[in-house]
Amino acid sequence: MPDRLGTICTTPNGVAILTLTGKHTVSSRDLLEYLYRQIAIMAGAEEIKGILVTGSESGFCLCSTEGAASPQKASHLSDFGQKTMFSLEKIGKPTIAVIEGECSGVGLEIALSCDFIVASQPARFGFPGIAIGQIPFCGGSQRLARLVGKSKTKELIYSGDLIDAEEAYRIALINRLYPAGEAVVKAEKLIEHICSRSANAIRIGGEVVNAGYDIDLQTACMLERDAFALCFSSFDQREGMQAFLDKRTPHFKGE
Repeated sequence: MPDRLGTICTTPNGVAILTLTGKHTVSSRDLLEYLYRQIAIMAGAEEIKGILVTGSESGFCLCSTEGAASPQKASHLSDFGQKTMFSLEKIGKPTIAVIEGECSGVGLEIALSCDFIVASQPARFGFPGIAIGQIPFCGGSQRLARLVGKSKTKELIYSGDLIDAEEAYRIALINRLYPAGEAVVKAEKLIEHICSRSANAIRIGGEVVNAGYDIDLQTACMLERDAFALCFSSFDQREGMQAFLDKRTPHFKGE
């Protein structure tokens, strides 16, 4: 795909860094199609253990919705956007959104579909679409409400205002806050640490959290029970337990 939409590179430690460069002049459809293809590639690449999603210096995916000029076209765009976000959310590998500048609109929807978000001090977050009579359309209103609550989500959507990184950290929109210019480096170290753990347990743990979040506690705990039992059929669990007994570092295979 054209460089104007993004770049992807993989570190020697198996971390894919996807940098999205969409701006106001890039259509949301083009960016979403590019992202959807990249997700499929990363999901199938065994050498990729974890993923960082970030933006260019000018911002994180500030895209035009030009082309969604009718209710029918807007519905189709939303359908595809939501399909793309679910594919990112269910990729089966740890994902971290890394924000160093403005993260708004579709960019924030992408970040919310990652496992969690880290940012540096200059970062800002919001849904400014209300200024042109629009709301989030890739599932952002629902993911944000589940993360920070209904009232704060309504405030951000209704006002269209951007909040700074300190406020985003205070309301638990982001997990970690770093000094300016350090977010990518810190996030790379963080995801390398995560990827040193059992990929099998990470995948199962993520699936349990996602599946259990919107159901009653008793049913969700039953899902956790069954997933916990499933771990004991894996090589990683046996290796982890033996390494603990041997007082050595485990050598996980993701199996």
